[in-house]
Amino acid sequence: MKRRQRGRNVNGILVIDKPQGVTSNGILQQVKRLFGAAKAGHTGALDPLATGVLPLCFGEATKFSQLMLDSDKAYVTTARLGVRTETGDSDGAVVSERPVPALTEAAVASVLDRFRGDIQQVPSMYSALKHKGRPLYEYAREGVEVERPARPVTIHELKLLALRGNELDLAVACTKGTYIRSLVEDIGEALGCGAHVTALRRTLASGYTLADAHRVEDLEAMRARGESLDGLLLAPDTALSMFPELRLRDGALLSILNGQQVRIPGQPVEGFARLYGEHDFVGLVEAFPEGERTRVVPRRLVKGGSGRESRRP
Repeated sequence: MKRRQRGRNVNGILVIDKPQGVTSNGILQQVKRLFGAAKAGHTGALDPLATGVLPLCFGEATKFSQLMLDSDKAYVTTARLGVRTETGDSDGAVVSERPVPALTEAAVASVLDRFRGDIQQVPSMYSALKHKGRPLYEYAREGVEVERPARPVTIHELKLLALRGNELDLAVACTKGTYIRSLVEDIGEALGCGAHVTALRRTLASGYTLADAHRVEDLEAMRARGESLDGLLLAPDTALSMFPELRLRDGALLSILNGQQVRIPGQPVEGFARLYGEHDFVGLVEAFPEGERTRVVPRRLVKGGSGRESRRP
């Protein structure tokens, strides 16, 4: 007997400005209830301390959550110098204190130069990275230290925004998997005094910025007034703007919708592409140039072409 679906079919992406002090999953469950949605997920958790851009996927948009998780991110963070904590942020117990040397903006900028580009980073023991099926923070809470190999990440931008005595404000743009707490700790060690994060705000994720984000309290106010929230949803293709566009019609489109690959006259497309029919967004395909023709393979399709073609307002 087929299980009855709990909640309604909601499709699209909603960008939340996550508040401090709550988990990403807590926000997800709260917003899912507000929409009465049957299916929803987020695209990479923010620590309770952190605020900012948190894209939530509903229904068919969840098919693209992994690609969104793999996207570049950007943050603004405040680092407290001279104090190291267990967790690398202000939620953790202090483990050491050292005097902060007299610093100039030029001296700090010189240290920051070492952390731009491709670097190796050791993840924090208080990260959600898994070891033998369990997140590292569970081991850390038990007092167990797990060996963590350094991982390659890329820091596209690392800018000093302000220097105030024992505090630094930094802007960071980076690849997925970058731990800002670890970056701040490493910068603190390079400055000779240690450091930890006291504030962290994500300003970019999956191509979305704070300008796209909504506050949960505003959603609650809309519901209290009896207003529909569905008009706030962005279509799934807005998360895939990094990929080129491809349009198919008639038999070629029907074959793709049936899960079959097709060969079409050569197109200036290679790799992943956003596929559209005459009007609707169909899903994600992968294109392989083969001489005068291009082989197109379906990868992630939305049901019935229901991912209407849409752009940000």
